[in-house]
Amino acid sequence: MSINITFAKNKVSKSSSNLILFSNDKYNIKDFKKFLSNHEYSYINDLLKSNDLKQNILVFEINSKKKIILISIKNNLKFSDIENLGAELYGRVNYGKNCDYFLNTDSLPNKYENFISHFLHGCKLKSYEFKKYKTKKESRIISINVIGKKNQPSSLNKLKFKAIEEGTFYARDLVSEPGNILHPDEYAKRLNYLRKVGLKINIYDQKKLKKLGMNALLGVGMGSIRGSYLVTLEWNGKKNKSTPLAFVGKGVTFDTGGYSLKPARFMEDMTYDMAGSAAVVGLMKTLALRKAKINAVGVVGLVENMVSGVAQRPGDIVKSYSGKTIEVLNTDAEGRLVLADALTFTEKKFKPKLIVDLATLTGAIIVCLGSEYAGLFSNDDKLSKQISSAGEKVEEKLWRMPLHKNYDKLMNSKNADMQNINYIGGAGSTTAAQFLQRFILNKTPWAHLDIAGMAFSKYGGALNSSGATGFGVRLLNQLIEDNYE
Repeated sequence: MSINITFAKNKVSKSSSNLILFSNDKYNIKDFKKFLSNHEYSYINDLLKSNDLKQNILVFEINSKKKIILISIKNNLKFSDIENLGAELYGRVNYGKNCDYFLNTDSLPNKYENFISHFLHGCKLKSYEFKKYKTKKESRIISINVIGKKNQPSSLNKLKFKAIEEGTFYARDLVSEPGNILHPDEYAKRLNYLRKVGLKINIYDQKKLKKLGMNALLGVGMGSIRGSYLVTLEWNGKKNKSTPLAFVGKGVTFDTGGYSLKPARFMEDMTYDMAGSAAVVGLMKTLALRKAKINAVGVVGLVENMVSGVAQRPGDIVKSYSGKTIEVLNTDAEGRLVLADALTFTEKKFKPKLIVDLATLTGAIIVCLGSEYAGLFSNDDKLSKQISSAGEKVEEKLWRMPLHKNYDKLMNSKNADMQNINYIGGAGSTTAAQFLQRFILNKTPWAHLDIAGMAFSKYGGALNSSGATGFGVRLLNQLIEDNYE
């Protein structure tokens, strides 16, 4: 299923099929006579007397060829509410044969700035489906023709929201790909193609990573026949050489757990273990497409955690890019090893204004927060508040979790500078974040987002169907838009 949105300021005749109108919260349609025929007006007005007016959307079947959809606009709507309303509309039109709709912007009862942009954005986000490998393709297209002289989206808003959608969908596409298709070799290849949108791409292969001393990252991928990579994506939207913002993502394309093998049940979901990297990539694509006036860099570590005769063993000790040594007590705590080298590299090479990393890092965060909030850990109160505020605006919510020096002792090792897991028990997500913090060497403002419960949804959410969510793309774009442009 796909959706096609077109814009035209011309009026449409009252006889046109499938009309979408906006009403006030009481479904008062007295001003709609200019949009409806006398018969349609009388028919709907009578039915409204017996309908549940608490519903957001009411659908009226005029005849076999025409529907009229009324959408109730409540007072004091947030942008996220408007987007959810657009998503709800998609749920109402995503069936049947009548796929052409005219949405009349002149019917808006209240003046909400950028209402139509946010409404259509929600509709578009909800429409995403991953059916690349279905042999029977659906050809049905839903067309929404936006008409009216008032409340039309500006060209700038059209560009911005299209960019966000493309970035989010790209992230969802990456996360949805099976592990036999999107392995590290293929992932790095695809990222190279993003040069065409204006990103500067550098790919560090195994040979280069070994020379740099990124043994923590390389250790994770030792068991795979595929290569391991670190890829940087740079967007320079400012002419001056201003300090960039940095975003780092975990890109484990498939995670067996290594020798600390995961249970067979639900292991297939471990294709989603690269969702942090997908969010970073989707964000960078968004920034490039909307020509963001900011300098930013995305850094992703791409590995496959497999079992073989040369795979990393529990008890192995590796020397990280930072120079610190790590005892690998559990090979399934691999994401933090990838991020350890990526974080230090990012800080050292780019000297960024801030660093935000994203990772499906721990099952413990799901135990704590379920699938309603991502875990937020940060060494900087200002950055933490900025991220939380951005998350509220786009309904990608976060809950700040503690960092404290007292947790560090749980990650100390007898045989190395640190161990990669807390075997004493408890505070699984916090100790993982404490581990990562050890690799921020120069006190750069840093935030870690544990998105293990948010990267995919088995049942779907307000703005996504079941599957990959693209969590993080819209959140980080909002963070940049609100604070750094």
